[in-house]
Amino acid sequence: MLSRRQLLTTAALAAPSVAAAQTAWPTKPIRWIVNFSPAGAADIMSRALAEWFGTKLGQPIVVENKPGAGGMLGADILAKARGDVHLVMISSAASHGIGPVLYKDGPYDPLADFIHIHLVGTFPSVLAVNETSPITSVAQLIDQARAKPGEVTYGSGGNGTMNHLVGQLLARAAGVPLTHIPYRGSAPAMNDLLGGQIVALMESLPTAIGYFTSKRMRALAVSEDTRAPTLPETPTFREAGFPDVVATNWFGFSAPAGIPPELAKRWEVEIAAALQSAEIKGHFDRIGIRPGTLRSEAYTALIRSELARWREVIRAGNIRAD
Repeated sequence: MLSRRQLLTTAALAAPSVAAAQTAWPTKPIRWIVNFSPAGAADIMSRALAEWFGTKLGQPIVVENKPGAGGMLGADILAKARGDVHLVMISSAASHGIGPVLYKDGPYDPLADFIHIHLVGTFPSVLAVNETSPITSVAQLIDQARAKPGEVTYGSGGNGTMNHLVGQLLARAAGVPLTHIPYRGSAPAMNDLLGGQIVALMESLPTAIGYFTSKRMRALAVSEDTRAPTLPETPTFREAGFPDVVATNWFGFSAPAGIPPELAKRWEVEIAAALQSAEIKGHFDRIGIRPGTLRSEAYTALIRSELARWREVIRAGNIRAD
């Protein structure tokens, strides 16, 4: 009789594989939509996975950056492409958890218009200042905001992003105004922080990690309830005195609604295998991303719960798109 471990191993080996599929798919290049600018966290994850699959599918994977409206412009491409088996995207907290409730007249249904296949990765937001700034703690930043109402600015990669909302959570928790400056992507926001045009920046850890290690930016706090292994000296907001500022960035893999169930299952199995591989895990680990473990049903449930959470946060805080 096979042991439980042997049964699990046998089942895994018998699982359907995209690369080994007998159906005639893919028959042309696959478009992989990244609904944020190049060099951001979504782009970094997408290109690592696209390279992985590009060697296995027999067709190239073409990564297309379609930023705008907190990731909603890119997501809308999939929402309007029902049944397209050669189109996928990196879904996110911004495009599928925050944007659809922040923008009342959103162009798509974040659940009905997509097949959500697998959680890809999670990581915190980081509050940062220029390394030359005299501000060395969250408390000092808040003190300055109290002393100069409206003058303390923080940038993010766009309205409706997790980084935008984490900044608003901090402002709400501290009871002081923090002026949000939205950018079209992370790169211009970081450039303006380094150039002194904004006081602070709320940025995703994978995007900013190089600026911290090169000592060009100073991390003040991370948004999760535990410290980030890649920034062990940086406190959480909870440790910094703001226990309600807790949020996790999440990104997943999604396809348009209407694709064949067997194809969705094949993608689910292959994404899970990629995220468990030493190559992808090592790449993610170096930049502070935890590989996702939630498959389709659990990932869809996460999106549903995040929509409910951010709807309440946005309503209670009267948060609006700038």
